[in-house]
Amino acid sequence: MTDRIELTGLRARGRHGVYDFERDQGQDFVVDAVLELDLAPAARSDEVTDTVHYGELAERLVAVVTGEPVNLIETLADRLLAVCLAEPLVAAATVTVHKPEAPIPHTFADVAVTMRRTR
Repeated sequence: MTDRIELTGLRARGRHGVYDFERDQGQDFVVDAVLELDLAPAARSDEVTDTVHYGELAERLVAVVTGEPVNLIETLADRLLAVCLAEPLVAAATVTVHKPEAPIPHTFADVAVTMRRTR
């Protein structure tokens, strides 16, 4: 499948992590989601009902990030993938969860986990 919808840089505050202070203080997480699906029907009809409404998808993804805390961003990525794959038109999805404020005592640019699942 070569058609994709990409939602990148979606930022939300969550309370995920293995340390108590991560759960207490929270931190920003950044999500990139790539949906693989056939966009030809939407291109022909020009109707949002023939594609994935990325605004509504963003709301559901943010609800997961701001929702129930988990220890690992791997678990968070898996939950976000489930949201993406709940869209009936989506054949495969890739989600990257960035944790730019991860508690690492060294200078770093980013920590991220990327997971891909197919239907």
